[in-house]
Amino acid sequence: MKNVNVSTVDMVNIKINGIACRAPAGSTILDAAHSAGIAIPTLCYLKELNSIGACRMCVVEVKGAKNLVASCVYPIAEGMEIWTNTERVQASRRTNLKLILSIHNQTCLTCTRSGVCELQRLCREYGVDNQMAFEGEKIDYQPDESAVHMVRDNSKCIMCRRCEAVCSLAQGVSCIGTAGRGFATHIGPSFDAPLNTTQCIHCGQCIIACPTGALYEKDNTAQVWNALDDPGKHVIVQTAPSVRAGLGEMFNLPIGTNVEGKMVAALRRMGFDGVFDTDFAADLTIMEEASEFLHRVQSGGTLPLITSCCPGWVKFCETFFPDFIPNLSTCKSPQQMFGAMAKTYYAQKMGIDPKDLFVVSVMPCTAKKFEITREDECGAGEGIPDVDVALTTRELGAMIRRAGLLFEELPEEDFDPALGIATGAGHIFGASGGVMEAALRTAAELLTGKELESVEFSEVRGAHGVKEATYEIAGKEIRVCALSGTGNARQVLEDIRSGKRQYDFIEIMACPGGCVNGGGQPIQPSVVRNFRSVSAVRARALYQEDRDMPLRKSHRSPLIQEVYQTFLEKPGSEKAHQLLHTSYVERNI
Repeated sequence: MKNVNVSTVDMVNIKINGIACRAPAGSTILDAAHSAGIAIPTLCYLKELNSIGACRMCVVEVKGAKNLVASCVYPIAEGMEIWTNTERVQASRRTNLKLILSIHNQTCLTCTRSGVCELQRLCREYGVDNQMAFEGEKIDYQPDESAVHMVRDNSKCIMCRRCEAVCSLAQGVSCIGTAGRGFATHIGPSFDAPLNTTQCIHCGQCIIACPTGALYEKDNTAQVWNALDDPGKHVIVQTAPSVRAGLGEMFNLPIGTNVEGKMVAALRRMGFDGVFDTDFAADLTIMEEASEFLHRVQSGGTLPLITSCCPGWVKFCETFFPDFIPNLSTCKSPQQMFGAMAKTYYAQKMGIDPKDLFVVSVMPCTAKKFEITREDECGAGEGIPDVDVALTTRELGAMIRRAGLLFEELPEEDFDPALGIATGAGHIFGASGGVMEAALRTAAELLTGKELESVEFSEVRGAHGVKEATYEIAGKEIRVCALSGTGNARQVLEDIRSGKRQYDFIEIMACPGGCVNGGGQPIQPSVVRNFRSVSAVRARALYQEDRDMPLRKSHRSPLIQEVYQTFLEKPGSEKAHQLLHTSYVERNI
């Protein structure tokens, strides 16, 4: 439940399982039970997104009610008596699980979600196995593998509609929904079109919303294993800041544990020739983006400038708001900047032919798999992609397990220095508002020529919603906005169109909460997500790392200074544009 001030909220007296308790008026039985330390199972419920009472796993008994009620939608009332675990309740839940299994593809041993599947966990808890499932007709669904970033397998779908809710409500995309009638009802794009022909922005939020293995990312780990086994390839890896704040969850560590040192040790033992920090490229992004922003402000260029480091947001803009393409920063994302620098600057220093350099990125994001296929992302030359393979945090976790590494027992090691030195500004890129804050730290000092007394712009921080602020820098009022979730982006852009809002600089991240909540991050079940802000907990790890850094501004990084002095000349130079900037296209829906 949300934190509430009990002095200003009417409280209701109820009994749950014979124990007297109190909860805010308007609460559901599910919320009230959770506050009382009782977990009621759910499958379809997602807080603030999907409250439809369809799966019937959350049913409870209420005194005076003839039938069992769905606790996720049933409000409490004064004097209500509730029982959450009677034999009648348990029998109903077991029957529901048997019905689900009767039409479910029960290939659990080879399913990507095995071990973290909510259906599997409930079947285990209620003693239901495939021998107990009802026999009946099954529809033969063929997996949709058309998209570059994910696979849809309706044979494992339980029709909870969580994916549909997050795609339409949180993301404002609505590329999948309910189709068919009766027994043939299923989830999919309109007219059952292949996913790659829809307006999908590749954010992967549907994957982390799905309680089963019906949605999962494309597995590109085989390409990486093959490259590592190729003596002719020099294989290097970069990891995004959010990965270190999420990877530990793959090994049962608490949410938000920073495992940077062990992650580096694991990658080194897997055989990578170089292990680098994407945060170096995040600092590079700030140098280019801050320079671009200052140029637009001073020359009367197109404003507001909108960040471009999130490929899900960029695809959303190209698809739904192409009139805002001129507002997009031309900067590549940190992932792509790193690849371009690796295959030019690093390759020259190491005496490696760029064609023999294989760049792997580990990202919290499924849209990065799409981004590496975009045109105008070959800084080292035509036919030489900036990045060869983009993996998710989940894929890296799977590779570490396959390599037989005992993750928790690994030593703490540092990134390789050639492309691994970063500032605190680079670290906070993974949190919503982090790119904005990092850019303001540099832009303010470049505009004023003076050192900032405080580098923290806390007004743009926060895991959810739309954050606005106005800063006076060098006598200029700079109106900024930081937001996450493309559903929020849709509203803000429509308001800008109508004149209701005016900004100079906007940060947009496709995933609610930012990259820390990316579609490629470790799966947390609804029993966790419904009552805890996973993105906020992960973000705290990044802000703590920023606070602990001796350098917290991108332009103060000695590596960044060296790269510009010896290779790129200056931010916005012709060479910088060739390597670090890109272009966009209007896409048809």
